Amino acid sequence: MKTLINLLLFVSLTAIQAQNTIEGTLLENNTNNPIAFANIYLPQLEKGTTTDESGHFVLQNLPSGNYKIVFSFIGFESHSKTIQIPISKPLEIALNPSAIEMDAVILSTPFHKLQRENVMKVEYEKVSDLKAIGAITLSDGIDNIAGVESITTGLSIGKPVIRGLSSNRVLVYAQGVRLENQQFGAEHGLGLNDAGIESIEVIKGPASLLYGSDALGGVLYLNPEKFAPINESAADVTGNYYSNTLGYSTNAGYKASGDKFKYLFRGSITGHSDYETPNYRVTNTRFKEQDFKAGLGYQSTQFKTEFRYNVNHSKLGIPEEVTDQSTDKNPLLPYQDITNHIFSSKSTMFFDKSSLEINLGYTYNNRKEFEDEHDHDDYEEHEEHEEHEEAALNMKLKTFNYDMKYHLPVYGKFETIFGVQGMNQVNGNYGEEILIPNAVTNDFGVLGTSHIHFESIDVQLGFRYDYRHISIENEFSKNYNSFNGAAGIKADVFKYITTRFNVSTGFRAPNLSELASDGVHHGTNRYEIGNPDLVNEQNIQLDLALEHNSDHFEFFINGFYNYVFDYIYLAPNGQIIDTAPVYNYLQDNARLYGGEIGFHLHPHPLDWLHFESSFETVTGKQDNGDYLPLIPANSLLNTVRVEYENKWLNSGFGFITLRSTFKQGHVSYFETSTPSYNLLSAGIGGTVSVFNNDLILSISGTNLTNKNYINHLSRLKQDGIYNMGRNISVGVTYQL
Repeated sequence: MKTLINLLLFVSLTAIQAQNTIEGTLLENNTNNPIAFANIYLPQLEKGTTTDESGHFVLQNLPSGNYKIVFSFIGFESHSKTIQIPISKPLEIALNPSAIEMDAVILSTPFHKLQRENVMKVEYEKVSDLKAIGAITLSDGIDNIAGVESITTGLSIGKPVIRGLSSNRVLVYAQGVRLENQQFGAEHGLGLNDAGIESIEVIKGPASLLYGSDALGGVLYLNPEKFAPINESAADVTGNYYSNTLGYSTNAGYKASGDKFKYLFRGSITGHSDYETPNYRVTNTRFKEQDFKAGLGYQSTQFKTEFRYNVNHSKLGIPEEVTDQSTDKNPLLPYQDITNHIFSSKSTMFFDKSSLEINLGYTYNNRKEFEDEHDHDDYEEHEEHEEHEEAALNMKLKTFNYDMKYHLPVYGKFETIFGVQGMNQVNGNYGEEILIPNAVTNDFGVLGTSHIHFESIDVQLGFRYDYRHISIENEFSKNYNSFNGAAGIKADVFKYITTRFNVSTGFRAPNLSELASDGVHHGTNRYEIGNPDLVNEQNIQLDLALEHNSDHFEFFINGFYNYVFDYIYLAPNGQIIDTAPVYNYLQDNARLYGGEIGFHLHPHPLDWLHFESSFETVTGKQDNGDYLPLIPANSLLNTVRVEYENKWLNSGFGFITLRSTFKQGHVSYFETSTPSYNLLSAGIGGTVSVFNNDLILSISGTNLTNKNYINHLSRLKQDGIYNMGRNISVGVTYQL
């Protein structure tokens, strides 16, 4: 009790420390002209403002300590610096003009730096930009990020693949907490809607130092939309139409912030018919989805917190063969009925020169699968009464996780963080079929990492220890542990050239499916047999990146070599059970290597014109010489993009893109090769003023030549079913 009282007194004393204010002026370098309406943001405090017409800004009610402040505006190079609050005099910052896009603050790494300041290379994309170029779903959009693909089952189900690794080897974070929704299965999608997601960050390579098990291959980090600025409110309505599926997605949101409290909410509805190829519609690729997101925040001088909630309900058809030709949007049997709840709490306490972050999350995933033997018409008539009883597979996964990080006071050139993370997960079965058994999983991890900044060199070091205990009901218990580390260096070699070199290790404990499966997995038509003797997958990856950045030209080349010890894979054993081929889980060492190369040309004085090109490749092989399955084919992406402004159109754009996917002939022994193909896309858009509010319009087309093709990562490939044909997307957003 005495300790609790002392802690409360300490928090009370820090809360009444003097409130601080910073102010300053933002100017254009060389001319000293003020920059109006530029963004000023402190990422650690999640607090910002904009400059007035004279380039002046004020930020109030700030805690004492060392914090990074970021200045950004379109047409200028983003600038960041660390300031010590309280500050003795007004800031005067000069920005350099730049034709290249603004640099973003990266939140998936612990020090929240601009991308060019990070030791680790992180890919960043705005969801609005991905939608503008024709992305239909979130998993469809991530295919446009370098080094990232998706394993798909039609349009509705997609799983991220980062440099050849997927499923439990790629960790997904949403609302600042790890997403757990039975992602072990190839036919289990993200269970997320893009409405209310602002941007996507991708860490390509082992991120176990930051996130523990399951981040062996990388992290897909989804940033939710920000709250409204202080004492402001905003609302918007968005509608999208897709010609190929006769589909729609609509969402509406509202947010408002006062001096201390802030809130937001957003709801969306989506529906798609079976997608169409040049020859037929693919039966039962139809789906319907409802999504709701809400957030509540509070911020004072020494403390900030936010609570977010997301519920997503979807009914997803599971395609098997091309039969019924229909534009109905109600799935046929078999189909999945999935409800996913995400509760998250994110809080920070600011002390004199340090801070403590506490992130808590709870995910409740209910996955139901309905099979062919049930009468579909009968189901529609008695949906509410019969649904639970008719579900052949009914799994409930409940996950609580916590993440606490203490940011030590900045010591000279050192920024240091220590933290603990953990998870409790319970899997339960309530249907007549059991794909994976009832089980409880507990994780605990400790980590420490430092960023050391010199004049032209940055170094990042870290270590971590993890322990996982899995208890499978009426069967066995297993313990797993692992030490991991990372070291990296970023150096500015010449004026415009930066190089990054990282060495990192990762691990993944076997999942329940790999340990204890014993039955037919209808989504894949396999009889899978688990292996309780599986050990940790452990890997080490080397990354080398070279970048040239100048006002009108960017060039990058990224190379990686990833060696995975005890890689877990499925292999057929030649037996047949219940008409399904039997697959066993085995282990062998594996290696993956490849990278990305590209450039972005913005010729002077044609400030409205962009040429972009990128090539990506990955090869995956086991030590025995066999190629790994589900490795993306090499691809080349070429884009010509224009940007324009006039009196009636703001942020106007147009683009033409040609994606060339090469033949994938390096396949595992139970795969077949996939031919090459080319896809042409184009689009235009911009913002107009309607009743003094912004109306954002876009129209884009994908696969404009209506090409018949099959992606190597399509799970419908084995049945010879083509991917989607020509699609025209029309998007409208009205901001209030």
